[in-house]
Amino acid sequence: MRKLWVLLLVALVACAPKANENTEKAQGDNLMRYARNIVVYEKDYGYRVEVICPWDTTLSLGKFALVRDTTKSVGEGLTKVKVPIESVVSFSATQWAVFLRLGVINRVKGILEGRFVTDSTMRSLLAQEKVYDIGTEAAADIERMIQIQPDILLYSPYFDGNQGGLNVTGAVLFPFADYMENTPLGRAEWIRVIGMLTGCEDKADAWFDDIERRYNALSTLCANVEHRPTVFSDLAFNGQWYVAGGRSYIARLFADAGADYIWKDNPSTASVPMDAESILAKAQHADYWRVINSNPFPMTYESLGKESPVYPLFDAFKNHKIIVCDILSTGYFEQSQCEPDLLLADFIHFFHPELLTGDWEGYQPKYYHLVE
Repeated sequence: MRKLWVLLLVALVACAPKANENTEKAQGDNLMRYARNIVVYEKDYGYRVEVICPWDTTLSLGKFALVRDTTKSVGEGLTKVKVPIESVVSFSATQWAVFLRLGVINRVKGILEGRFVTDSTMRSLLAQEKVYDIGTEAAADIERMIQIQPDILLYSPYFDGNQGGLNVTGAVLFPFADYMENTPLGRAEWIRVIGMLTGCEDKADAWFDDIERRYNALSTLCANVEHRPTVFSDLAFNGQWYVAGGRSYIARLFADAGADYIWKDNPSTASVPMDAESILAKAQHADYWRVINSNPFPMTYESLGKESPVYPLFDAFKNHKIIVCDILSTGYFEQSQCEPDLLLADFIHFFHPELLTGDWEGYQPKYYHLVE
């Protein structure tokens, strides 16, 4: 499956050269409230941005000056980016989907893996070649990117620091580390970064403020629930079962939805490989089981039972309490990161439906449903 599986299975290793200690020291308050892989300071020229290495927070992936006023000095050690940007190549659907929502999709000139796109607007733009499919992350079309001549290239950084020769494109390379945030609001807050790049700060900030308000209101509803149903997650992949760590993105969603995640005490923020026997021993009697379906056909208990003789041994299988997200039909990887409030509401719908009252009365899940 595409790069998303790679992102889910990231391991901890070294990252990038140490930041130059002689570069300008940022002053003032960090504008980011939840994101931990990026710091932003307002300056007289615009914004000073530093992307922090998720695998070693003492290191930097890049330092940038987002410049509105080109007459202002930005100091040393910063890569200048004239904003608002006019053209961009986006390596992730979590990026271009924000451009679409902000009404500036015309600035996106290239994306990766167009064959997996579900959004109708983007599919139309690809068909008309107003946006180019520039291949895969492993084999990106460098010549096409040179032809496009984007102002900036938003790429997904990896732990080995390899940029795959992207520097020859002539574009500013901006490491977009949103996918490494381990909290739902942390990931969603990268909406604001794209707002700064496009000159849509007010619109992006208002959007995120609404997400924040709704998410926090929902999590408060579940903060003191007496009964917290147990839940575990994921399926075996290529013969190995990877379990989300107890400090991961999905673990935080479970906790905020009033559930007791089976591996909540695991200290990892990433996925942890385990054998099926270990998982069965700990999760066999869990109340719920959350899975992702990447196939174009619906997941059923029959199909799951054929995949592995272990699956039918779980109580969640026997009791028909498997919660599934069909990623192709829901546009999960294009939209959900910017809708953590709806993801949370989805899980609350299953774990504590009685709490969804008022504005949430009668809520029907957008991304998840019970396997039939």
